Amino acid sequence: MSEQAAVAQFTKLLENATLSRLERMRINPRRRLTNRSRGEHQSGKGGSSTEFVDYRDYSPGDDMRYVDWNIFSRLERPFIKLYRHEEEMHVVIIVDASSSMQFDDKFERARQLAAAFGLMGLMNVERVSAYACNHQGKEPLLFPPCTGRISRRRLFDFLETIPAGGDFPIDQAVDAVLRRHRGRGIVILLSDFLTFGDFQRPLNLLFSAGLEIFAVQILIPTELNPELTGDLRFVDCESGQTLDVSSAGDLLGIYHEHRLALEEELGILCRQRSGRFLSISSQDSLDWVLFDLLRRKGWVR
Repeated sequence: MSEQAAVAQFTKLLENATLSRLERMRINPRRRLTNRSRGEHQSGKGGSSTEFVDYRDYSPGDDMRYVDWNIFSRLERPFIKLYRHEEEMHVVIIVDASSSMQFDDKFERARQLAAAFGLMGLMNVERVSAYACNHQGKEPLLFPPCTGRISRRRLFDFLETIPAGGDFPIDQAVDAVLRRHRGRGIVILLSDFLTFGDFQRPLNLLFSAGLEIFAVQILIPTELNPELTGDLRFVDCESGQTLDVSSAGDLLGIYHEHRLALEEELGILCRQRSGRFLSISSQDSLDWVLFDLLRRKGWVR
């Protein structure tokens, strides 16, 4: 029975029931930055055409004019007709695959969120691309821009096979991605943001490139509430640098101050650029993050 269930599962990253719910959801940007091309996402300028693309399940708030009433009369379920519009939004996903993301379930959660956001973009006929950044000095791994339901399998295959481990800090990874990316829309940053770098410059670059920032910080419970005592040696998993600390428990207060200060700084930097920031634990329920937290925060609908 377990083998049959494994064969039937569409991707290792998300349960089929989760996929079904995500297919009815949309990413909810604030700025609606679009490109002079085609796509289902309508820009502030409007624009429409009569080129039919696909169907998807009806979601509350959808325009009733696009319900296919012939299908509804046969199946007694509402489906929305998708048409290509004059402009499209590009959804760019950047996954931090450096060594610091390998602890516990951080990297797994980053890939799950990447799959969820990517699926929402594809199912709404947005142009979706993804980058995985691990080894500094090498180009990020690229899932090239694509669109539509037919691209789901290729996106999931890319995310499932990303090799984890490396020394590519997320701030420098943004530079590397922007050297290859073209197109306006939104950028989804999935990282622990644990780096010595300055975040103001890469966020400025993303904003200047016409990308609305959706930044998700993923931390593990021991990073949120470490329990340390005695004399310890800390080793940076990416640079190999060491730090000897005496009476580590006495420094926990300073650690929490710095962690919260980083979280506050990232939130301010994103909001100043009309973006969004969220910090979660890798142990938070995935369904709660996708279907409760992100909805309440207005990231998706």
